[in-house]
Amino acid sequence: MTPATLQTSPVTGAASATWDAIIIGAGMSGLYQQIRLRELGMKVRVFEAGTGVGGTWYWNRYPGCRFDSESYSYGFSFDKELLQEWSWSEHFAPQPETERYLNLVADKYDLRRDIQFSARVKAARWDEVDRLWTVTLDSGSRHRSRFLITAIGALSAPTMPDFPGMDAFEGEAYHTGLWPKTPVDFTGKRVAVIGTGASGVQTIQEVAKAAAQLTVFQRTPNWCAPLHNGRIPPEEMAAIRARYDEIFRRCDETFSCFLHTPDPRNTFDVSAEEREAFLEKLYSERGFGIWVGNFKDILTNRAANEEISRFVADKIRQRVKDPKVAELLIPKNHGFGTRRVPLETRYYECYNQPNVALVDTRATPIERITPTGIRTSDAEYGFDIIVYATGFDALRGAFDRIDFTGRDGVALKEKWQGGATSLVGMLQDGFPNMFMLLGPHTALGNIPRSIEFNVDWVTRLLRHLQENSLTYAEARPDAVARWMDHVMEVAQGLLSMEVDSWMTGVNRNVAGRQTRVVARYTGSAPTYRAWANGIADRGYAELVLA
Repeated sequence: MTPATLQTSPVTGAASATWDAIIIGAGMSGLYQQIRLRELGMKVRVFEAGTGVGGTWYWNRYPGCRFDSESYSYGFSFDKELLQEWSWSEHFAPQPETERYLNLVADKYDLRRDIQFSARVKAARWDEVDRLWTVTLDSGSRHRSRFLITAIGALSAPTMPDFPGMDAFEGEAYHTGLWPKTPVDFTGKRVAVIGTGASGVQTIQEVAKAAAQLTVFQRTPNWCAPLHNGRIPPEEMAAIRARYDEIFRRCDETFSCFLHTPDPRNTFDVSAEEREAFLEKLYSERGFGIWVGNFKDILTNRAANEEISRFVADKIRQRVKDPKVAELLIPKNHGFGTRRVPLETRYYECYNQPNVALVDTRATPIERITPTGIRTSDAEYGFDIIVYATGFDALRGAFDRIDFTGRDGVALKEKWQGGATSLVGMLQDGFPNMFMLLGPHTALGNIPRSIEFNVDWVTRLLRHLQENSLTYAEARPDAVARWMDHVMEVAQGLLSMEVDSWMTGVNRNVAGRQTRVVARYTGSAPTYRAWANGIADRGYAELVLA
């Protein structure tokens, strides 16, 4: 595929647009946006840093990586034919299957012809005279478009710790978010996993099966709940196909687009016996029900949160044989559900195995990575493989790694210095014709459901511009301010706002990310959609159009 370059008008000598729109990223949002822009007759180019499509499901291929949304609630809903053609093998599909699914979408819609792979975007600058975006790749090539659409994901900027000596390690070292395509063999190896977030939990479960010795270095334990995955036999898949309309309608109605939504009761509305039975039921069921389908007050009422935390802590004590290890695995600095809850399959039982050890790095911090392993404050360990499950610079990290410059030469990093702002997470004043598909303050939850809505919303706006012979759209500052007031308002009273996590903008591996902010939209997905649709229904009065 020949990359597009700058073109010059033979009449004026000014640079002109090679593309109507440039999309950064070929994950789920980039692929779907590409399909919708073609329907508008637009000439589109997608720049993708990887060598294939898939985004999250291209980069995150670490052992054990899989959905924690039910598979049949995760895939695209817009193509009824594809829904009938594709079969999910498990209730929570593994990464290779999801990557195959997204490649099928790319094949069916012939999307690769407009994608330039191995093309990492370095910078994007708004030209006020020509009203165009200039996108610069790390190769140095430049490309111009009328519209710029970021499809760079909410969790796509991997972060590494800054332990001394990391470059000197003589064994194999990997980050879960930058996993190699070639298989990594853990058989008979001495393995370290640093981190016990969602990717760490999934990795630990698999590595424990093969490694001669697995040592888990944990700084902050997380509350984990059982996934209860299982295979989907053909007859069940047929039944799922028959009720896809019902499934996606349910996702549209729920608080965070999962098949689960909060129970209408408060924790102490029922007797202790009823409460315990309800919690037991949730703990035995698939998926996120115990987190997002629990009593409606567990994330706002301290006593209610203490009750669910007590329940899950007792489960951990029952599952982990060594009481000292069990206590290390039970969080003491945050309640259940106030940080992202990893779903697990016999994770806690791993610590009953003789080949698995747990190191509490709060008590004995990692001092350095040595050529042969890891040194803590009280011991030195030898390893053949180190896995960094240290997560991502979430929500805005992928934006910070690209030099976005808007009107008046203002950098997006500068604009967001005191915390990211936006209009419904998709537009930013000072950055005309730039649309963020998963920008700060979009509804998260079951991400593909948010992706489809946001792509359709941006497409509707672009169609409005076409139909009215307009070429310019920018959020008004007062509209951004009103939206941010709403974002702040719905975050009030949430126990999660009292906890350091990526959801409150805290990341100890990233400079300047040590102060809590309202980093995400915490209201319901239906409320978010109503706000966004209201903007469109009012004829985009909250935008400057020209």
